[in-house]
Amino acid sequence: MSEWFILVALIAGVVAILIAAYFARIVLKKDPGNERMIEVSGYIEKGAKTFIKVQYKVLAVFVIALALIIMFFIQSPKGSIVNWEQSVAYVIGSVCSMLAGWMGMYVGVKANTRSAQACTKGVKAGFDVAFFGGAFMGLAVVGSALIGISIVYLIFQTPLVVLGFSFGASSIALFMKCGGGIYTKTADVGADLVGKAEYNLPEDDPRNPATIADNVGDNVGDIAGMGSDLFDSYVASILAAMILATFLGFVDPNNESTFIVFPLVLCGVGLISSVISIYLIKWKGSEDPGKSLNYGTYIATLIFAGLAALFAFLMTLGATGDIILKIWKNYVATLFGLGSGILIGFTSDYFTRDDKKPTHNIAESSKEGHAVVILSGFAYGLISVAPAAIGIVIAMVFSYLLDGIFAIAMAAVGMLSIVGTIVSNDAYGPIVDNARSIAEQGDLGEETIRIADRMDSAGNTAKAITKGFAIGAANLTVIALLFSYNEDAKQRLFDLGLPTINLSLLNIDVLIGAFIGVIVPALFSALLILAVQRNAAKMVDEIRRQFESNPKILKGEEAADFTKTVSIATKGALRELILPSIISIAVPLAVGFLFGVAALGAFLAASILSGFVFAIFMANAGGSWDNAKKWIEDGNLGGKGTEIHKASITGDTVGDPFKDTAGPSINTLLVVMSLTATIFMPLFAALSPFGLIIFPML
Repeated sequence: MSEWFILVALIAGVVAILIAAYFARIVLKKDPGNERMIEVSGYIEKGAKTFIKVQYKVLAVFVIALALIIMFFIQSPKGSIVNWEQSVAYVIGSVCSMLAGWMGMYVGVKANTRSAQACTKGVKAGFDVAFFGGAFMGLAVVGSALIGISIVYLIFQTPLVVLGFSFGASSIALFMKCGGGIYTKTADVGADLVGKAEYNLPEDDPRNPATIADNVGDNVGDIAGMGSDLFDSYVASILAAMILATFLGFVDPNNESTFIVFPLVLCGVGLISSVISIYLIKWKGSEDPGKSLNYGTYIATLIFAGLAALFAFLMTLGATGDIILKIWKNYVATLFGLGSGILIGFTSDYFTRDDKKPTHNIAESSKEGHAVVILSGFAYGLISVAPAAIGIVIAMVFSYLLDGIFAIAMAAVGMLSIVGTIVSNDAYGPIVDNARSIAEQGDLGEETIRIADRMDSAGNTAKAITKGFAIGAANLTVIALLFSYNEDAKQRLFDLGLPTINLSLLNIDVLIGAFIGVIVPALFSALLILAVQRNAAKMVDEIRRQFESNPKILKGEEAADFTKTVSIATKGALRELILPSIISIAVPLAVGFLFGVAALGAFLAASILSGFVFAIFMANAGGSWDNAKKWIEDGNLGGKGTEIHKASITGDTVGDPFKDTAGPSINTLLVVMSLTATIFMPLFAALSPFGLIIFPML
């Protein structure tokens, strides 16, 4: 009986895709604006499509190669000689992730100019177009994820095959997030360092050769990249709970997998809640975009709590007393997880909003010069880690007290249950960012630009909240994956007649694994920041070259060469993402083979803890620097063109790769490493359970 509840997730996914298509139709019917606006939007669309197409060609080779490795080198969970089940699921997960990113990016580049034109009618009109564009992304991401997981599970009847689907989603998300992050910050840093700091050009000035590349970056980084990132965490959170239910033996007396299906049911309910909240935002309306976005998050949370309780009750019908109690315990755990996610998101909101004390203090520190503004932002970024960590701890403590490690996995599911709403809010941000740029380049007038600025400010806050939410969700998810890895390892070692896994730090193999795990997020972050630095240096040289060789560009008499800067960002991003992506898979494989199963478990645990600190710190520090600069540009502390303003630009330049490249990419790094360890577990257990280096020492 209980397995039929999986249809809730499948039907919710199909309905979400249909509603997303309806939203896309609404957006595409809107007025795209004047000829200049259509031209600028066309440049952005062409650049985004070119980057995504080239990236997907590279990814196709990667996906095929890894699918073959999984097929012929990993033990099949169904007992067949060739592991075609996980290999096929891996390809499906990869395709779903790429498709979700592409669809969101396509509607995003269509919505930007339409939102700008709608701003001529007022805030609400502009907000509606941008929000429906973002809602398309949110529903497409979650809908495709639920459809994919449901179908794979219904066909193969084991979460271990769903593992392949999740691994595909994660590996693609890493490329998308790293590549998009490098691209967008290459253009943004270049535009700021030359256009703003050296030539005092306004934000999104059409004379700046990097303007179009910057707008393209918003789409490939903040829409396609962040969409793939949350798609990845969403699928992984469901998978972790399903695998734990399998290894812990949570089945009812009729041998129906109640708790394997339970995470999918709740995520289906969460998607329904997101759809309702999106419509309520449209129905309620508001002249305050930030208030509307926050209202949507709150209302989705309340609807989820009610609907999830209803479906939990339905799943208890006909069950025994122990099963009934366990269902309700884990329902409560999802609420703790969701509450924790909101706490982390709004912690990021507090530390990054331009009307809050931390950002004001960072702006004030700009009076003391460039170095002091860096120190101030750095310090507030570190402080912001504490409340976020408390949110994770609260969710873990109360969930564990309810029903052990499985409840912690369900808390991760709860945290991501309304991800449709979260992704909608996030995708709204880059759409209105582009809309503001197009409004300026399309000469829509100061009043329209002011309205677009107001929407953009709400978008920046929404993106900061989403980044905090995504980081918290990814960390709770990988903690759940760590538990599932541990249970999987114990079972496989037991089947081989070997001692069980022991993660005591007093063991040399565990200590070695932990040390390696601690440094990987730091190394990964450094590589991404250096990638932005190298690529931005080329962008800076190109912008200076154009200004110096053709003075008519600065006079507005001739257009800048946008294609050259787009090309620099594209080629550099694709080249630079290769090494970080290889590290995410190669290092856990090396640790597993060289030091053993226990060392790999310690590696994952240490990388989760250090990765959480780096991710929260960089995301919030970067957001604070950015909004401190914007607050000064609004006329505070002397406004634009002052030495204070120039110091704040330095802070924003440092913060750009922090908040949009390195920080958010750590989410995907942690999930990819966790899934790599789990999917290659049969190989580690069979060939070197104690490691090729450690084994002779035992």
